[in-house]
Amino acid sequence: MAMRPTDFEGALPVDGYGPGFFRVGGKAIHGPVVVQSGGVAEWGGLADHQPLLDLQGQVDVLFLGMGAEIAHAPADLVAALRQVGVMVEVMASPTAARIYNVTLSEGRRVACALLPL
Repeated sequence: MAMRPTDFEGALPVDGYGPGFFRVGGKAIHGPVVVQSGGVAEWGGLADHQPLLDLQGQVDVLFLGMGAEIAHAPADLVAALRQVGVMVEVMASPTAARIYNVTLSEGRRVACALLPL
């Protein structure tokens, strides 16, 4: 079976990750990051709710990467996002980046917020 490159139609996928960084659109970003189809932003981490709340009306699902291992997200953050219509799926950051890329390639309205490994 021939492998074909994924066409993201101009949207920004997560290209890679490693200890303490993520690569998005060919640029390395150190620390936590929020990625959506049209842009990438540094993020202050779980206590910094505003960049995630700003996704209201732009995305339907946020994949929340909790670092190297899956962990519980703060209940107040999840509740605040659900209140503005953003569904949250919590997982490890590598998994969140991969699932974000797959659903992004399907043309879905998604974002990921990733804590570094």
